[in-house]
Amino acid sequence: SSAASDVYKRQKEVNIEDKIQLTDAEKKAVDDFAAKIDISNANHILQYGADAQAKITQFSDMALEKVRTKDLGSVGDTLSSLVVELKGFDPNEQKKGFFGLFKKAGASIAELKAKYDKAEVNVNKICDVLDGHQRQLLKDIAILDQMYAQNLNYFKELTMYILAGKKKLELVRSTELRDLQNKAQMTGKAEDAQAAKDLEDLCNRFEKKLYDLELTRMVSIQTAPQIRMIQNSDSVMAEKIQSTLVNTIPLWKNQMIICLLYTSPSPRDMRRSR
Repeated sequence: SSAASDVYKRQKEVNIEDKIQLTDAEKKAVDDFAAKIDISNANHILQYGADAQAKITQFSDMALEKVRTKDLGSVGDTLSSLVVELKGFDPNEQKKGFFGLFKKAGASIAELKAKYDKAEVNVNKICDVLDGHQRQLLKDIAILDQMYAQNLNYFKELTMYILAGKKKLELVRSTELRDLQNKAQMTGKAEDAQAAKDLEDLCNRFEKKLYDLELTRMVSIQTAPQIRMIQNSDSVMAEKIQSTLVNTIPLWKNQMIICLLYTSPSPRDMRRSR
């Protein structure tokens, strides 16, 4: 029929399985499985590849849930609050930093140290939160690697179903169906014509089933880059946290110490004050 022909053409346009590298053992498994497919069994056609389809569907739902629960916004907020805290005591900012405070009358070293100690406590608390975020991000990255590998396994499993199905379909059409059609033409009997028609209908149904499996496989194909995209976002954020903890914070503390030392009265000044 024209509908079945359209389905078959669409299948031919999707040559993804041609690019799949199967091992010799997997190729043999495809051939062995193809030999066991019973296209004459309507229930077998209905259930063909259903388990693999269910795995991919469930896996896709799990990946989607991972996206929904992912909240990098809270990590960004923590980093922003840290920036605000650090800028409040930035020695390079004349108005807000230490130098600005030095110009204020009555700004004693003790007062400045107290302000710094308070800021340091807040910064350390934020760093602890960031450290927790980073550990969670690293765990998520590892889990996403496992998810990517699992998705690839499901993709290959479904591809093997499709390859085996196409192999069997081509064999049945070129042998059993052709023989029945030739027999119907030779005998002219209604029952022979009906037998050929029944097998042709089953072949068309199985072809549609294979196309349905290819649609499900597209879900797996689309899931792979989504997993990598989430993983990349996690990696970028983890790197930002790492840079903050090992570079930004130590540099800030060193600047504060230098400022405090710079503004502390020297022994000579103390002697003069006496």
